[in-house]
Amino acid sequence: MDELVSAQTATALKQVKLGFLGVGWIGRQRMKAVLDSGFAEAVAIADPSTEMMREACALAPDAVIAADLEELLDQQLDGIVIATPSASHAAQSIRALEAGVAVFCQKPLGRTASEVRAVVDASRAANRLLGVDLSYRHTEGMRQIRELIRSGALGKVFAADLTFHNAYGPDKAWFYDKTLSGGGCLIDLGVHLIDLVLWCLDFPSVATVTSELRAGGNRLGESRTVEDFAAATLTLSGGQVVRVTSSWRLQAGCDAVIGADFFGTEGGASFRNVDGSFYDFTAAKLSGTSRQTLAEPPEEWGGRAAVDWMRRLARGQRHDPAAQEFVAVAEVIDRIYQQADTIS
Repeated sequence: MDELVSAQTATALKQVKLGFLGVGWIGRQRMKAVLDSGFAEAVAIADPSTEMMREACALAPDAVIAADLEELLDQQLDGIVIATPSASHAAQSIRALEAGVAVFCQKPLGRTASEVRAVVDASRAANRLLGVDLSYRHTEGMRQIRELIRSGALGKVFAADLTFHNAYGPDKAWFYDKTLSGGGCLIDLGVHLIDLVLWCLDFPSVATVTSELRAGGNRLGESRTVEDFAAATLTLSGGQVVRVTSSWRLQAGCDAVIGADFFGTEGGASFRNVDGSFYDFTAAKLSGTSRQTLAEPPEEWGGRAAVDWMRRLARGQRHDPAAQEFVAVAEVIDRIYQQADTIS
C-alpha cells in the first residue's frame, strides 16, 4: 500500500526548477532537503560569500552561479528559496513574486506586520505560492499535539505556556541592529512560539497583550538596542491565556530550553527538547499525574517546511489563502513591541 501511495505521489509531482538566494548554513540545509526529495532541481545559486558558494556548489554542481537576485530571476525558475538577512526578506520576496516566481523564505518574512502584509499581498496579486520556514510546525510532536487540541481530546484548552531560551546569541552583527533585524530574541525565536500557539488553536484573534523586554537584564529603553529577553502574556478571543518567553544568552545550563505546554479541561499536552538539544524533541499527552508518549527522537524535521512548500509547488499550487497566517503572527509581534514601548 505504501509503495502504491508513493507511486501515485510521484506521478502527481513535476520536477521544479529552483533558485537559492543565500546559502549560508541554514540555506544549504534547506537546499539539501529539497534536493534530496528528488523532485527539485537547483538551477541557480547566489550568495556574496565565495566560501558559502563553494559549499553550495558541492550539493548542486550543475547550478548556474548568479551574481544576485536579478540574475537568479533570469533563469526561468518555478520557485526561489530565500535565506538572506532579515532586512532583505520582504523586498526580495516581493520582487520574486512580481516576476512570477514562487517564494519560500526564512523567518521572519518581514521586520514588521506591514512588510509581511505587503509580501502576502504580492503573493495574492501574482497568484504564486508563498511559504515561510516556520519549521517547528513540522515536528511530529507538534503535529500530534495540534490534532489532540483540534479533536477536543484535551477538552477546552484555556492556557498555554511556550518557551525558547538560547544560551547563545547570533554571531552576525546585523541581528543587533533593529533597523536590520526588526528586533531581538522575540522576532528571532519568539516568532516560532507565537506561530505554534496560534496554529494549534486555529488562529483566534488576540484580545490583549502585555509584555516586557530586557537587554542585559535591564528594561529596554528607546534605542536601537534589541532585546535579549522577552516575556509576553496574550489573552485570546476565546479567553485562553498564553505566556510566551524567549531569550538569547540565558544562563540556561544547557544549549537551549524549548517547550510548549497546553492545558485543557480534560487533559494537557507537552512538547520539550531533550537534554538541551536544538533538534531532539519529545511530546506527551498529560492526564493528572500520568503521561502518554506521543513522539520521541530521532527525527529529521528541519527541512520539512521547505519540502512541503516544494511539493505543493510541484503539484501546481498557486497562492494559498492560509498565507494570511503569516500576517497574524507578525501583527502579534508588533503589538508585543508596541506595548513594551509604552512602559519603557
